[in-house]
Amino acid sequence: MARSRGGRRMGMKTDRSDILASLRNAGDYVSGQQLCERLGVSRTAVWKVIKQLKEEGYHIESVSNKGYLLVESPEDVLSEEEIASRLTTQWAGRKLYCRRETGSTNNDAKRCGEEGDPHGTVVVADMQNAGKGRRGRAWQTTPGTALSFSILLRPDFPAQRASMITLVMALAVAQAVEAALDGNTEDSAGQAAFAEEGIESRAEKASDPTVRIKWPNDIVVNRKKVCGMLTEMTMTPEMNEIQYLVVGVGINVNNESPLEFQEEIRDKATSLRIEKGCRLNRAALLQDVLCRFERHYQTFLETLTVSGLREAYQARLQGLDGEVRVLDPAGEYTGISRGINDRGELLVERENGERVAVYAGEVSVRGLYGYV
Repeated sequence: MARSRGGRRMGMKTDRSDILASLRNAGDYVSGQQLCERLGVSRTAVWKVIKQLKEEGYHIESVSNKGYLLVESPEDVLSEEEIASRLTTQWAGRKLYCRRETGSTNNDAKRCGEEGDPHGTVVVADMQNAGKGRRGRAWQTTPGTALSFSILLRPDFPAQRASMITLVMALAVAQAVEAALDGNTEDSAGQAAFAEEGIESRAEKASDPTVRIKWPNDIVVNRKKVCGMLTEMTMTPEMNEIQYLVVGVGINVNNESPLEFQEEIRDKATSLRIEKGCRLNRAALLQDVLCRFERHYQTFLETLTVSGLREAYQARLQGLDGEVRVLDPAGEYTGISRGINDRGELLVERENGERVAVYAGEVSVRGLYGYV
């Protein structure tokens, strides 16, 4: 059996994801012969994969002269096969590494960058024990709760533009979280129901008023943080161009209670399960995020600004036209948030009427995270 370096393998695992995808996309019975011809494998190989999938909790009906029907998937499986079978992207996640446990998906993705993995490679983990947040803050997860992943990008644009990618991902995650809370990420058969027209129709408005983006990249639900991100850039040895970018995302998905969070963030954090009242499928959520990110990334590349995404981002901006506190190294000050500009900088109107473009640092929003 041939293997790629630690990622998806050619052979049984590829067959499993391809068979899952065929069953999921069909929505009806698929004959064993069709699967054999489509995938170039034997009937025995198909039967073995179906048997394994059933043993892992997939409800698949087998009917003579009709074939196989995927009735239901397990409640929340985060495996290479499950994720790959859902992907509809062109490049995001097409090279995939799925870990049961890791220290940091960002570190893993940076290693992929050093070892030559392609643009769009994704590392996802069920558990992180040494995750990283902004300013070196620790972020750890327990099995079965969070969606922790990092995507490797190999851009061909100036380093000065790289900070905007964080906002591109923030918009993609916010929209996917909205869809998940609205029940639109999956249809009744457990399939990804995200469609092209869905991106367009939801792009210009925030469909769920409880989902917001705290500039630049925290995702907030009902005024509590549900997701954080960390973007890291590595330059070429000559320091004249980007070698690769890694965008790491951590979403609190299936935590049952605030007591599962560290004590110091318990009153500031929440999960999608707490907000929705039921478990969510992390593989379906990942597919949705990657699909949206891929599309938004292309929009960004057209101008190398967030001008094409600005309206959608600003519609979800926490604290828009409200008071904010800017923790600037040169001195803390307060002002009124007036949204973002085309470079993704936060526009803050100071007491004297001057508008300042904040491009980095900490910004606190009144009424959020204890700032009153």
